[in-house]
Amino acid sequence: MRHWEKPITDVRSSLAEGIALLEREHVPSAALAAELLLMHALERDRSWLYAHPEVELDASQREQYFSLVTRRADGIPTQHLTGHQEFWGLDFEVTPAVLIPRPETEHVIEVALERLGVGSDAASPRRKEEFRIADIGTGSGCIAIALARELPNARIIATDISAAALEVASRNTARHAVTSRIDFIECNLADFLLHGSRITRPPSLPLRASESRSFDLIASNPPYIGRLEALTLPLEVREHEPDVALFGGETGTEIYGPLVAQAAALLKSGGILVLELGHDSAEHVSRLLSAQEWASVSIANDLAGIPRVASARRDSSSSWP
Repeated sequence: MRHWEKPITDVRSSLAEGIALLEREHVPSAALAAELLLMHALERDRSWLYAHPEVELDASQREQYFSLVTRRADGIPTQHLTGHQEFWGLDFEVTPAVLIPRPETEHVIEVALERLGVGSDAASPRRKEEFRIADIGTGSGCIAIALARELPNARIIATDISAAALEVASRNTARHAVTSRIDFIECNLADFLLHGSRITRPPSLPLRASESRSFDLIASNPPYIGRLEALTLPLEVREHEPDVALFGGETGTEIYGPLVAQAAALLKSGGILVLELGHDSAEHVSRLLSAQEWASVSIANDLAGIPRVASARRDSSSSWP
């Protein structure tokens, strides 16, 4: 470069430079990451970036952007750098205290609405019903909040073993104006609902001593990665997302047994259970749901053809337990 030439620092070239840096470091989805980080640094949306490719970045904007790109290249998730992740068309705050919502988990919402008889019909009268729902292991609150937005009269209890995760989820309910309909309880799985276990966050909704047989729907994206698989995980997952939200035991299937048993005790007759599946847990969960208290068991695949969501109905003809 000649000494009088000014380096190109416009939106287009900065984005291209960011993509190239991330690609050299073999960062997954490098173009998307570079784009999201530039949007964050400039406090602009995607449409603005592509409508104004010639706009110059000032020195502080460029420094901030390439600091973010460098940190992403070092393995920090894009969502932890921006503090945001989209899920079900909604913007969620995310921090290292919660699992980053994945697009695959949106299938949990789709299956839940379908099994409740709501489906994708915005005019369905079923949407107005007063469903009682539990979201077990809520994390960022994405499942509970998406369901609350879809079902305006639903009352939802969301549990998590992590107090830090519940703080994030609480802020997300405020962001999406559903605070009055979602109650957060700090406990393992659904222990408090069954046993009244000691909790540090008292519920605001009225709870009986036992919530047995009171729920229309229980949904969960539980920890389902085996600790034996830890070293196979991408760096950004293994080192930056919470272990308690990732690992479901040595093989990753151990958590489903207690979860299915609790759901059987909490769902009303005809109530629906919807569970996200790990990549090799479909057979195990199907066996659990073959017990007499369950009927209409279904396994839904994701867009890649991988079994992603198991669902079943609490059988009204069963006298269990």
